[in-house]
Amino acid sequence: MDRRHFIQYGLAGSLAASAASAQAQGAAPARAPRILMITFRGETDVERGFKAYLASAGVTPEILARDAKRDAANVAGILQEAVEFKPDLIYTWGTPVTLAVVGTHDAPKVHALSSVPVVFSLVAAPVQSRIVPTLSGHGRNLTGAVHVVPTDVHLRAMQSYRPFTKVGVLYTASEQNSKAIVAEMRTWGQRTGVQVIERTFAQDSNGRPVVDGAEELVAGIRQAGAQWLYLLPDTFLGSVYNRVAPAALAQKLPTFGAAELAVRSGGALVGLVSRYHSIGQLAAAKAVDILVRAKPAASLPVETLKRFSLIVNMTVARSLGAYPPIEMLNYAEVINPAAGQPAS
Repeated sequence: MDRRHFIQYGLAGSLAASAASAQAQGAAPARAPRILMITFRGETDVERGFKAYLASAGVTPEILARDAKRDAANVAGILQEAVEFKPDLIYTWGTPVTLAVVGTHDAPKVHALSSVPVVFSLVAAPVQSRIVPTLSGHGRNLTGAVHVVPTDVHLRAMQSYRPFTKVGVLYTASEQNSKAIVAEMRTWGQRTGVQVIERTFAQDSNGRPVVDGAEELVAGIRQAGAQWLYLLPDTFLGSVYNRVAPAALAQKLPTFGAAELAVRSGGALVGLVSRYHSIGQLAAAKAVDILVRAKPAASLPVETLKRFSLIVNMTVARSLGAYPPIEMLNYAEVINPAAGQPAS
């Protein structure tokens, strides 16, 4: 195995075996299963991995794909529209969309499709955001794939790359998972003597986050002495990397991404991430369990990948003069996107 893939999750064998088992055990449905797919900002590599896995499992569903257009308030209309479609499963992307479909475990959403099982992806902190009380045995008609490496592991990886005593974070105050992760950062900081410098995105009159003033917020984080900017798994932040990462680079502030997109096309210096495509495959494996094997969603644990990928953006590293330690290059994937261009 190539050494740079040493911390990637080895899905190929287990997914192929699961697909073959699903085909062997599952009876052919009277009609193709129907999936309502609700994304937050259009199709990503997560959805491509999801569809590829279904194809490998011999499952050819009808998919009604709808995009919330970066506003979870649009989900209610999508659900209403989908009533006539009669989905057998709902796929959701991200915490805001998932909460808009299922609500919290102590205040579940009630709508015409409430009885349809849900498989979510790209939810960073399902317990902290109260989607489920526990990862297994939660009792809800849903399951999903968590994409985020534990917060303390991220922070330790940052220390390994470049030691720090102050770390900045810019997040959306209305996103429950973001608040939970920032709380974890504070706890880790208290234990290790690291100061967390926090800023939140501005909001419009309806309480929705806006990117206006992001450059000033990043500059303020730098002026407060931050030595890193942590790009935590915040759904809104993920849609505005093109404003935040260049602002950090202008301030000579290294950025650490919690999501693959942050490094591969968002301009972050480094990230310890789950592959989006693999997360989609993991979510699809759960969908196959539900649609083909007729397993109740509540019986399927919410899971994350077992191994992760360290990605270093050498274009950013050269610009900052922040090269990774030599030993890190033994297992990191190094990308070299052209200045101002996303990585492939």
